[in-house]
Amino acid sequence: MKRKLTITTTSDWKTALREAGAIVSKGIRDGKYQGESLNFETPGAFFSRLTPNRWAMVAELQGAGEVGVRELARRLGRDVKRVHEDAAALVEVGLLEKAESGALICPYADIHVDMHMGTKAA
Repeated sequence: MKRKLTITTTSDWKTALREAGAIVSKGIRDGKYQGESLNFETPGAFFSRLTPNRWAMVAELQGAGEVGVRELARRLGRDVKRVHEDAAALVEVGLLEKAESGALICPYADIHVDMHMGTKAA
């Protein structure tokens, strides 16, 4: 099964949680995987956690299987310590996972970012 992730930005976390729960319920009812979701309260929160260097890490790991931090740093041409710090942040938000060996995995074959900006209500 190819895992899918949808990243959203909404300050109404209760609605985001309810919508995610409805998707899970539908999947259970239909017996089909519906994908996974991750929500940030604002676009600023999203961009502060998912920097260009971190996106490069996700892109490098997508479909690559298990990759150790040192090997990932070599592939990206970055310092091992900084890659380790960024990897920890990405594991914390759920974009990467750690294998039993300690290597990193991006479990998602498809990542979709869904952001909306509108005018403030008067």
